[in-house]
This record gives sequence, structure tokens and C-alpha cells, in this order.
Amino acid sequence: MNDVVTPERRGHVPVMPEACLRELAVMPGQIVCDCTAGGGGHLERFALAVGGGGRVIALDRDDRAFRDDAAGGVARRFSQVTLLRHAFSELPLALGSQGLTTVDVVFADLGVSSFQLDEGERGFSFQQDAPLDMRMDRSRGETAAELIARLDDDELADVIYLYGEERQSRRIARSLKRHAPQTTSQLKDAVVAATGPARGRIHPATKTFQALRIAVNGELDELKALLAVLPDVLKQGGRAGFLTFHSLEDRLVKHAFKAAGFHPTTKKPVIADEAETDENPRSRSAKLRVAVFDPSRPAGKQPRYRKDDHSDDSSDSDDSDDSNDSDEEGAEDRQ
Repeated sequence: MNDVVTPERRGHVPVMPEACLRELAVMPGQIVCDCTAGGGGHLERFALAVGGGGRVIALDRDDRAFRDDAAGGVARRFSQVTLLRHAFSELPLALGSQGLTTVDVVFADLGVSSFQLDEGERGFSFQQDAPLDMRMDRSRGETAAELIARLDDDELADVIYLYGEERQSRRIARSLKRHAPQTTSQLKDAVVAATGPARGRIHPATKTFQALRIAVNGELDELKALLAVLPDVLKQGGRAGFLTFHSLEDRLVKHAFKAAGFHPTTKKPVIADEAETDENPRSRSAKLRVAVFDPSRPAGKQPRYRKDDHSDDSSDSDDSDDSNDSDEEGAEDRQ
């Protein structure tokens, strides 16, 4: 039997782990694909749930998941776990490399992990001064500093507005072009020069950091690609689940789950309870959506929703913002 070293003991606290297992209905012998291995928080629980007779295909493109910790040590300690370096858009390729075409469960935690935020040299947060990088995979692609240098004022403003939902995007873009920041502190100062100092709980640079990170890593394009292949990689009756941390992601997932063949397990997204948000501030902005893939079920034939005390009671109509707070909110509270 494996000695379990929980991610919490390693300093990484996964968001809503029990709710994820419950809604995804992970069972012994199943094949699960965890598309965001990260620090191994959810991955370890999936490995335990499928047991020795199942398999967990774990994907990541972040360097940290492939260092000595091997996704928090989970990939080394569980023989049923296979850790692969692939992006979301490469899921069919990753499965094919393991002789698989379909799986029972696909899961992705779309937030930035505490490990990533705590590694100052990555440039994801302004808690520490660091080169303005922000790449998940530092072996390829342009850095955030290079992106700022390449785009003109209008293009940069569009990135900040679309991906950060920042109302002062044009003023901020002009400031970034004028100051040409090379470090996280310089970026923070350039934003403050445009917006003025912080007036509330959220630092004025938070949305700009989010926008640049999304753009550098093509996060929304990767998510769209993953959502598009779900009907091809899920077995009939399989489940897909996503933890989102801002409205852009959540909106894409919600609309994808309205496609033919998908049937959400809850009417509203599941949110963390008060005890978890107190213990893990990162969970405050999280929303969990899970859907069963069953093309044989008639369109519009919805399951009888189970009452969940922790589902989000806010409006979930197409016209609503579905707004999650920025995925750096919990981290920036520590500023």
C-alpha cells in the first residue's frame, strides 16, 4: 500500500477536493485524465480513487510538475499514474501515446497554484520582484515583457481589457508602453502610475497580471481546444469537470456544457463552503462545473438535480456576468 503524503503536508492545498471526487464520481478501475497535474493535490486523490486497477494520465506543461517532486511526488509513488508534458490542446496526442483513445473522466483545475505564485522567478505575481516572464513552459514562447514590447498601444489595451476585464485598459497600456517594464515590480509600478494607488482589497495591478498571463500562455485558446475534444475523448457516461477562477473561463465551460450530449450534474456551479474559504483563501473565487457526456440521452432531458448546500445561488443565466474574482485574489490579499 502506498504511504500517502497529502499535498496539504507539502504546502499545496487543492481546492474543493472532496466535491471534485463526488461530482466526477471517480471509481476503482476507471481511467482518469488530470489535465493539470500541478502540485498533485487532486491527482493524488484520483490515484487513490481508481486504485491499482485503474489509470491516471496526468498532464502539465509547467516545469515544476516535472522536477524532482514529480507533481508533488504523486507520479513517483503511484504506479497507476503516468505524468506527461502536454498542453490541453494535445490531449488526444497524449492519450494516443499511452494506447488510449477514450477515458472515463477529464478534469482541469484552471487556477494558478500557490507554488507558481510563490516561485518569485516565474513572474506570475508581484509579491516578489522577478523578471517579467509568466510562461508556464519556459522552454518556448515569448515572455510577458516581450509581449508588451511587441504589441502596440491599442493591441495591448485590447489584451488587458479582454483577458483582465480591466476598465482602465487603455490608460494602463499607454503606461506600460512608456515604462517598458522588465520586472514584476516595474509592471506593478507602471499600472499604479496609470490608475493611482490601491483603494480597496484588490491591488490595481491584479487584473493586468491576469491578462498578461492568459495572453502569454494562450490559456483561453487552450481551454477552448480542450472543450472541443471532450466528445472525442470521453466514454459514453464519462464525466468532465473544471475548476474555474474567473468569469472568462467559467463562461466558456458553461456554454460548452450546453452542447448536445452534455448534462451538468448540478444546476448551479459548486462553490467552496465557508470553512474551506477561511482555510484556503484561493478557494473563494472557485467554481466547479461537472457534466456527464451521454449522447444517447435526448437533448433537453436533464437529470433531477441534487440539492447541494454549496452550489452557487447567484444568477447563472446567459446574460449574467458569471463573474468569478481574479484567480490571484487570494494571493494578493497577502500583499
